[in-house]
Amino acid sequence: MNKKIKYYNKDNEKFADVLIKNDLIFTCRVDGLNNSGSTVILLHGFPETSKMWSKLIRILADNNYRVIAPDQRGYSKKASPSRVNDYKINKLSQDVIDIAEAFNTDKFHLIGHDWGSAVGWFLCSLYNNKKIMSYTPLSVPHLDAFADAIKNDKVQKKKSFYLKWFRLKFIPEFYFKIFNYKNLKSLWRSSDILEIESYMKVFIQKKRLTTALNWYRANNFRGNRKIGNINVPILMIYGIKDMAIGEKAVDETKKYIDAPFKLLKIKASHWLIQDSFNLISKEILKHLKN
Repeated sequence: MNKKIKYYNKDNEKFADVLIKNDLIFTCRVDGLNNSGSTVILLHGFPETSKMWSKLIRILADNNYRVIAPDQRGYSKKASPSRVNDYKINKLSQDVIDIAEAFNTDKFHLIGHDWGSAVGWFLCSLYNNKKIMSYTPLSVPHLDAFADAIKNDKVQKKKSFYLKWFRLKFIPEFYFKIFNYKNLKSLWRSSDILEIESYMKVFIQKKRLTTALNWYRANNFRGNRKIGNINVPILMIYGIKDMAIGEKAVDETKKYIDAPFKLLKIKASHWLIQDSFNLISKEILKHLKN
């Protein structure tokens, strides 16, 4: 038995606490680990946790996939360092590789939403098809296309105002905490009370909002660092009602892909899983099987 992993069940879900280097312990939702199919790793965004993937985890496991969905750095209680620089995207990405290795997984499919999508794009740029079998980014386009749109597209400039605001000290935390976290709760589109309660159990923890917001403070999408072209089969899913991402960068993403690429635009908001779960889960299964 792998001493780096502690398995347990809670609230009808399967979990694993995974110890990686630097003594960080990540809480992961898991399922189907004894299946014979490929591994799928799911990466959540802000302000959610691996709970957002619960229904998809079950469907993937039922289709013979091995599924791992970590509460990422800053969200797992024992993997939340205090320094802002500990949330640079290279460290967030290395966490995913370290978690995969803890499960003896060398190659895997990758699915991400919001910040999880950004980490996924970065991972694809580092490893391409050497480690990533396929990638499904939800909402967030290729990072080079996104950076260009933030600088040059009027629509994206307007939609991206919150990025600069989230980088401020103290003020975002205060805003999200006042009136019993009313402003934070207003972001969630889920009608599942248990899902909301699960998120709140994380964000009411001391400094958890700060460590989650440190992703924004440590990284700048306007930077000059380019990730270049990607050689991984891509299914990009975008909601045309997205309040944070404009269509310009989404449409430009295909220019950066040197592999099969499909762009699916649907009538949904930024919160794709909650808005259009049935459609998205079917498209993801089709993509993985291809």
